[in-house]
Amino acid sequence: MSAALLQALRETVGAAQVFTHDDPGADLSAWEQDWRKRARGRALAVVRPGSTAEVAAVVRACAAAGASIVPQGGNTGLVVGSVPDESGTQVVLSLTRLNAVRAIDPANLTMTVEAGCVLQNLQEAAEKAGFLLPLSLAAEGSCTIGGNLATNAGGTQVVRYGNARELCLGLEVVTAQGEVWHGLTGLRKDNTGYDLRDLFIGSEGTLGVITAATLKLYPLPAARLTAWAAVPTLDAAVSLLGLAHQNLGAGLTGFEVMGQFALSLVDRHCPTLRVPLWTDSPYCVLLENSDNESEAHARGQFERLLETAFEQGLVSDAVVAESLAQAHGLWHIRESIPLAQAEEGLNIKHDISIPVSRIPAFCAETDALLQREIPGVRLVNFGHLGDGNLHYNVQAPVGEDAKKFLKEEESRINGLVFDAVARYDGSISAEHGVGSLKADHLPHYKDPVALGLMRAIKQALDPQQIMNPGRVLVRP
Repeated sequence: MSAALLQALRETVGAAQVFTHDDPGADLSAWEQDWRKRARGRALAVVRPGSTAEVAAVVRACAAAGASIVPQGGNTGLVVGSVPDESGTQVVLSLTRLNAVRAIDPANLTMTVEAGCVLQNLQEAAEKAGFLLPLSLAAEGSCTIGGNLATNAGGTQVVRYGNARELCLGLEVVTAQGEVWHGLTGLRKDNTGYDLRDLFIGSEGTLGVITAATLKLYPLPAARLTAWAAVPTLDAAVSLLGLAHQNLGAGLTGFEVMGQFALSLVDRHCPTLRVPLWTDSPYCVLLENSDNESEAHARGQFERLLETAFEQGLVSDAVVAESLAQAHGLWHIRESIPLAQAEEGLNIKHDISIPVSRIPAFCAETDALLQREIPGVRLVNFGHLGDGNLHYNVQAPVGEDAKKFLKEEESRINGLVFDAVARYDGSISAEHGVGSLKADHLPHYKDPVALGLMRAIKQALDPQQIMNPGRVLVRP
């Protein structure tokens, strides 16, 4: 059956676009190993279709053979959701050849793009046309828009523009049966039944394959200013956020928080970056203000905001970037935290969301709990405070073997953190998705009625259970 399927795949997309371990000098590691190097699978084949029609034909061939499919974009995910298992029977469906910008509609403020487009390339295409595509995240130089939508990616500008879901108006999707849903509408109002778009966004490839999308565009702001401020407590950071909402309104596009240990890792492992540590303050925040009037207006807003913040004791020190290069430098520090943490050693990652008002209490309780349970554990706490999303990561104590720590403590630490998240009415996955790393945890923290509905949808749309099995939902 495998030989027949491989032959069918080669006839569909061309032999040059089907890769197997039997090929001379074959190295499939780029598709078989996840970004964090947590898992390495073995694929039956990696297939790279060049059109939606070819994607549909590949899915039909796999469905006929009963072979499961693992859709993959830039393979930058953090929850082991886009690499094959170790069975050697799964087909990795790489969408990177679907990389065309099909259309930009200036009057409708939309762009229609294929799933394999790299996010940064789309940002640049939008800017060249005089518009802003606001989805922005650390992996934007290699992640693809199909993966961003499949995981409902968030990033640094959610506080104003929302997640990937809010930026998408329409989709083109290949179903688990190999049919094509042509849903690339640019409409902002369309009440003609169930919203199928929202089913596929965030489904992590378990219901179908996103092949193209119509995205919202926005006018380019006249000015974008960035400030870096030291705050004495997380409570002060939350109060500063409220003050920023009051003073900047819709101009507040980003509000990030960074713990001092997270920043110290960047200082240690990224020596070319100048990190404003301000070690007497436990946290720093990074704010971005976008203004449609002028840079002078935006700077005046920022200065008034920070002056009030100093008066109220919310900020102990601050700097406003004097140029776009300085602003990029500050954002580069923030975006380098994950890389610096990886250099420090394997770690236990948590992508969680908590109501903003409850974040200080959650961190105080959970920090103390982890320190009590595992003395010396180091907490790398940073993230998108503006929308309640923290990357609450756990590093081994100094001198302890990181790999051993991960193996022995990950399950217990996950339980402690996830239970705390539940007590504070939060979510165990804010923007990274569930993948396979959190699939076993989901039944413990998701409403049972919601799980039942999700399983019913999965059964209805993918009755053969061939679409990215073992991700999001585990079999009951």
